[in-house]
Amino acid sequence: MNLMDKKLVRFSNIVFIKGINRSAIYDLQRETLNLIPNDLYDFVFDNEFLTYEQIVEKYDGQNLKIIDGYLNFLKSKEYVFWSSYPELFPKLSEQWFDPFSINNAIIDVSKNLELKLVLEAIDKIGCKNVEFRMFDSDDIENQIESIINYFNRKKSICSFIGFVFPFKSDMIFDTLYSFLENNPRIGYYLITSSPLKKFYSPLRGKTGYVFMSDETLSEQSCGLISLKGFAINIKMYTESQYHNTCLNRKISIDKDGNIKNCPSMPQSFGNIKDTTLVQALNHPDFKKYWNVNKDMIAVCKDCEFRHICTDCRAYTERTHFEEDIDLSKPLKCGYNPYTNEWAEWSTNPLKQKAIEFYGMQDLVKKDA
Repeated sequence: MNLMDKKLVRFSNIVFIKGINRSAIYDLQRETLNLIPNDLYDFVFDNEFLTYEQIVEKYDGQNLKIIDGYLNFLKSKEYVFWSSYPELFPKLSEQWFDPFSINNAIIDVSKNLELKLVLEAIDKIGCKNVEFRMFDSDDIENQIESIINYFNRKKSICSFIGFVFPFKSDMIFDTLYSFLENNPRIGYYLITSSPLKKFYSPLRGKTGYVFMSDETLSEQSCGLISLKGFAINIKMYTESQYHNTCLNRKISIDKDGNIKNCPSMPQSFGNIKDTTLVQALNHPDFKKYWNVNKDMIAVCKDCEFRHICTDCRAYTERTHFEEDIDLSKPLKCGYNPYTNEWAEWSTNPLKQKAIEFYGMQDLVKKDA
C-alpha cells in the first residue's frame, strides 16, 4: 500500500496548543516543546485524516512546496504519521483524576510554629507531596532529620518532600547529602542566598537533586513564571484543562501557623493551633481558586504556554476581577503572547501599581 492510500494522523502524546500569535507543540512523552506558526497549527487540524492526495487537491495543487515542507517537518519530529487505519489510534484522554483531597502542601517552618503539630496534621490528611521552607532555622540539619524520621517512623504516605532553606556558612553539607542519599522521600534541596549557583543531578530518576540559587527566600519568592519552570508532561497538561495548576488540591501553613491556600495569599482559614486541616478544607472559600484554569485568566488564555505553565493567584497584575475571583495575569510573568517577547517583569511600567500594592519595590531590578 502506497502513501496515497494512507491518512495523516497525530501521535496521541503530541498536543498542539494555539496562541493568539503563534502555536506550541507539547511532546508529553519526551517532555519537549516546539514553537510553530499558527498557519502550521491550522494546516494540521484542517488536514488530519486526509490522504496526501486529498491534501494536495484541497489546495488545488498550489503551495506544494509549503505542504511538503510542513509534512516533512511534522514527520521528522515524529509528531504525525501516515496510516490506513487512523481509527485504531485513539486520542489522548484529557481526563484528570487524583484520589487525594489534598495532594500537595507548603509548610513555612519557623520558631513560631510547633513542628510536631504540623507533621501530625499533614500525615493525618494523607498528603503525598510536601515542601518545607525554613526561614529562620538555626539548626537546619536537625530539623530535616526530625521531619524525615517522623514520616519514616509513621510509615507515612508522604513520599515526596522538598526542603527550601537559606545557605549558611556553618552548614554540614556531608550530613545533608547523607540524608538525601539514604532517604528516598527527599525529593530535593533548594538552597537560597547561595554564594554560587549550581545544580546537582538527581540521585534517583528525577528526585534527590540539589539546586543552589543566589535568590533570597521570602514569602514573596513564589509566583515567578519562566521557561525553566514549565512542566511538559501529561499530569500538568490534563490537570490544566480543568484546574488551577498552582492551587488545585494545595494546602499551606505560613510561618505563624495560619492555614491558607498558599502562604503568600492573604486569606486565612484558621490557625493550626486551634483548627484542623480538614476544618479549613471544608471552609466554603477554600477551594474557590481550584478550578480557575488558564483559559479563564486574562492574557494567559491567549498564550501558547498556558497548559504547561504554573500559575500564581497570590501575586497578580490586579486588572481583572469577577466578583471576588482574581482572573488577572500573574504579576511575575514577563511574557507577552501578543508580541512573543520575554521581558523583565519588575520593570514593566504597567505592573508598577501592583508591585507597590504588594510591597515588592525591593524586587525591582535597578540595572534592567
